[in-house]
Amino acid sequence: MIVISGGGTGGHLAIVKSLCEELNLRDQKPIFIGSTRGQDKLWFENDENFSERIFLESSGVVNKRGFDKILSLLNIFKLSLKCCKILKKHKARAVIIVGGYSAAPAAFAAIMCKISLFIHEQNAITGKLNRLLKPYAKGYYSSYDEISPCNYPVSSKFFATSRIRKELKTVIFLGGSQGARAINDLAVNLAPKLKESGIKIIHQCGKNALVKLKERYKNLGISLENDVEIFEFSKNLEQKMSIADLAISRAGASSLWELCANALPAIFIPYPHAAKNHQYYNAKFLFEKNIAKICLQNDSGVDTDSILKMIKEFDINHSSKALQSMIEQNGAKEIVDKIFSKLG
Repeated sequence: MIVISGGGTGGHLAIVKSLCEELNLRDQKPIFIGSTRGQDKLWFENDENFSERIFLESSGVVNKRGFDKILSLLNIFKLSLKCCKILKKHKARAVIIVGGYSAAPAAFAAIMCKISLFIHEQNAITGKLNRLLKPYAKGYYSSYDEISPCNYPVSSKFFATSRIRKELKTVIFLGGSQGARAINDLAVNLAPKLKESGIKIIHQCGKNALVKLKERYKNLGISLENDVEIFEFSKNLEQKMSIADLAISRAGASSLWELCANALPAIFIPYPHAAKNHQYYNAKFLFEKNIAKICLQNDSGVDTDSILKMIKEFDINHSSKALQSMIEQNGAKEIVDKIFSKLG
């Protein structure tokens, strides 16, 4: 039996889902161990692709101090003992963790029970838990490793809609499913200039912003029929991306590698409050290869003139071609193959 643990955010949970789907193709249904907090239950509480879904009362330690931090550490220890019983009951062969505080109990239990531990790190900056556990892991997988990188698990639909971009006709603004106020404001502020240049907008605005943003576009004389397509969230985002020639996006790991898979050039606006500024370092990984651009967000938002200059000077054809070489399909298969080869 294989156990997968971790989560909290969509980036972590997307990897869990990819690994689970790959194991299902091999007639295996893993166990998922997550948290009652975060998005874990929302994603997997009713997912029959797992043989069992277990949600523990786990919580983070990093942002706590004093007595609260001691209580959190004691809780992790207590939950680790509980996970030991789960691992033994199901005769677990391996525990795969994807980061996030909900991975801690199962990871420590694997070490305590001498069960093989494997780690997938989504970001260019290793998370605290993964860094702590890396010396004890039998395998560590990261797409940012310069020596032995693994392909990031990205859904095949992003590859299927990939194309090489040659000229700029449409810009897509991606703030994530929850939206990003700075990117929403930027899209509206840029709209008149982009319209002047004959460039259309696709705008994923996230929850609770759609009505107000539509009104702002209308007030600027931007047509919701001809100039901009705005929506909260789409399960078929790859289809929206396939129309676009350039993305203006946050730099979460999943978003970054989906853009690579789609060969869609990007100007990244990293979320400035991400842990250890990891979104900046994710984007920097592509920036240093001269295939993406970065514009930093300050307290007043994002500078419109800087973005316009980047858009005008961006060699999207060069970037699009280079992005295709950054990732190959079947990242989850590659990782599971490596894990099984080490399990014997």
